Amino acid sequence: MMKRFPIHIQGRTLALVVVLVPLLALFIYVALRSGPLAPVPVTVTTVEDRAISPALFGIGTIEARYTYKIGPTFAGRIKRLDAQVGDTVTAGQVLGEMDPVDLDERIQGQEAALKRAKALLSEALARQGYAQTQSRRYEQLLEVRAISEETVATKKHELQVAEAGLNAAREELARVQADREALIAQRKNLKLVAPVDGLITARDADPGTTIVAGQAVVELIDPKSLWVNVRFDQIRAHGLAAKLPATIVLRSQTVELPRGRVLRVEPLADAVTEETLAKVVFDQLPEPLPPIGELAEVTVALPPLPAAPVIPNAAVQQRNGGLGVWQVHNGDLRFTPVILGAADLDGNVQVREGLQAGDQVIVYSAKSLSARNRITIVDRIPGVKP
Repeated sequence: MMKRFPIHIQGRTLALVVVLVPLLALFIYVALRSGPLAPVPVTVTTVEDRAISPALFGIGTIEARYTYKIGPTFAGRIKRLDAQVGDTVTAGQVLGEMDPVDLDERIQGQEAALKRAKALLSEALARQGYAQTQSRRYEQLLEVRAISEETVATKKHELQVAEAGLNAAREELARVQADREALIAQRKNLKLVAPVDGLITARDADPGTTIVAGQAVVELIDPKSLWVNVRFDQIRAHGLAAKLPATIVLRSQTVELPRGRVLRVEPLADAVTEETLAKVVFDQLPEPLPPIGELAEVTVALPPLPAAPVIPNAAVQQRNGGLGVWQVHNGDLRFTPVILGAADLDGNVQVREGLQAGDQVIVYSAKSLSARNRITIVDRIPGVKP
């Protein structure tokens, strides 16, 4: 026999069910719309076949191709220095002078020694001429038997001694002349002379300073030889070559400078930073000249590529050590590995393998995705810049 509940208990149960069912429905609705089971908002794009113009972006510093360090060839003290940093000088211009100390007196001593050597040479010439005349005269007397052969031999010996003295006098004169010329050349080297037209960029010593041989006093650059030493990421440096056009923007300026070109790609790369080095020159030097060492942003335009599947770079994800994209296929998600090609500076990248024109891929998502996620396609995700 079935047991019956009191009527008041059945009423309470029915009222509880009436309250709980809408609450449960509301909970399920909220969970499916905004809870962990809610679909993830995403933005998508369609893969297109089109050509892109890739470019390389790098950071470099302004450098001078030709730098001249001007200093003395021997140790000494700076007597005067007329060059100041920022001065423009011409080839042959005297920038300063070293203290000669005793060089002038030594040159005067060599002048006196030169006069003495010339006098000794004149004396030796006279002796040699007299000895030669006497030797001929006594040979003639020997022919008529007016003198003995021993006397003739003595005169010949005197001629040989005179000729040896003449040779020694000539050697001494040559030595004194060489010493004098060396001192004069050394005296000329006391002047610090600009080898080319250029700009003074450094002054490393002041008058009264004693410096060693080879130490630089001033540094001079050829302003026409300015270039940018640029570093490019090796991963994206494929296609970088000489003569490619480039644009240069200095850190101190916001406007684009006159265009330049790649002069050469350095054969040695930086193994530590994994960067390729290149030298970029200006087609026309900017006015005023940028300071040496200033940073510059360089963009090198690479040759246009033929049409290929293109996607935004933001769509590329890294998963399990490989690159790929989240592809929308018949409303489902799947991670598709891709092999990428060249990219441009607008954020587009070519896909060599993995996708074809017409495929739909996710660009941005409100959170990390998995294959089990449900998605909803929106035009824009709040807080994400397209």
